[in-house]
Amino acid sequence: MPDKNSKNENWTFLTNHSHVLICLAKSASMRIRDIAKAVGITERAVMHIIADLDKAGYIDRVKDGRCNVYQTHLDCNLRHPLEAHRKIAGLVSFICEDLDDEETEEEFID
Repeated sequence: MPDKNSKNENWTFLTNHSHVLICLAKSASMRIRDIAKAVGITERAVMHIIADLDKAGYIDRVKDGRCNVYQTHLDCNLRHPLEAHRKIAGLVSFICEDLDDEETEEEFID
């Protein structure tokens, strides 16, 4: 059972990279500002993470007018050796339950 009196309560089990990837998988056209709010990091940090994910082949950026739309490659393997036998799709579906839900970005952020 977790220690409720723990002094370090700022950590989470998933990284900011996974949080951003989950946001993009859930809403491909989610704005950087909204991702930053949902994850709890700065917009600049989101931009760096998106660049990392793009460079590693986990997402593709597609311009749609002045906006970016992100294609998430759910068939890619997770990176760490302990979980490299699993696909991104497994992580995303575990967290999001059902990607086909028509949940709005506002519901996802709040």
